[in-house]
Amino acid sequence: MRISNVNGRLTTFVDGVTTDVAELSNGQFGPDAQSVYAQWDEFVAWGRSVGAHGGGAVDQSLLDSPAPQPRQVFGIGLNYVAHALEGPWGVPEVPAVFTKYPTCIVGARHEVRIPAPTTDWEVELVVVIGRDAHQVSAADAWSHVAGLTIGQDISERTLQRAGNVPQFGLGKSYPGFGPMGPWLVTPDEFENPDDLAISCRLNGELVQDSRTTDLVFSVSRLVEYLSAVVPLLPGDVIFTGTPSGVGAARKPPRFLQPGETLVSTIEGIGSLTTRLVAPR
Repeated sequence: MRISNVNGRLTTFVDGVTTDVAELSNGQFGPDAQSVYAQWDEFVAWGRSVGAHGGGAVDQSLLDSPAPQPRQVFGIGLNYVAHALEGPWGVPEVPAVFTKYPTCIVGARHEVRIPAPTTDWEVELVVVIGRDAHQVSAADAWSHVAGLTIGQDISERTLQRAGNVPQFGLGKSYPGFGPMGPWLVTPDEFENPDDLAISCRLNGELVQDSRTTDLVFSVSRLVEYLSAVVPLLPGDVIFTGTPSGVGAARKPPRFLQPGETLVSTIEGIGSLTTRLVAPR
């Protein structure tokens, strides 16, 4: 099943047609996309009963994030082997965890303002939690996942690395720095959710191209690691890391410019388009 957030209303696809969930369910589920994660098991059962499966066409200019107001947003740094080797740190022994503040989350229809000339792209597989997860084992982790979507962990590198004790959170949390979409796909729709092609194009040029098998820490291991400390709540979001090819690692470095367009693609999900504009 796939769910999307069209003009602020929760939708799914039935026989390839975009369907308003609140209307089709006669109010069993409300129109707010974030609220459905608190009823995820019931929602999935309802989706099966109405034949919700597969995708369909949606105008991306109408799409908000499929998880627009998560209570917690986790980011994972250096989580692809090739990306970790782009920098001086090497492959991490444990997940490098930071926070993106929830106000940065937007969907496909939102233009993202570039606040500084060192703003960078990072295509990511994003996990949305569908069931409370605390001290969950890796073997049981996928049963707590509502689904997968595409994200961009847009990063202002100067602020991210400012000072002698860098703090990632603020530099990755300007308004619009967490675009997600175009929709959420439940794990059962993937042949293998742990092996997906992932890529990013900037103005049509391929700048990132990898597979999620290059993850240092898989989705299961991330859920296990995070939930060992923090209770993961329905609707929470995990940005799982980016492949090699970011702008800061290029020689010379390359950064995002107003007027450019990012197209982020993940196998089995689709593509997320993000338009970049000048600051106010």
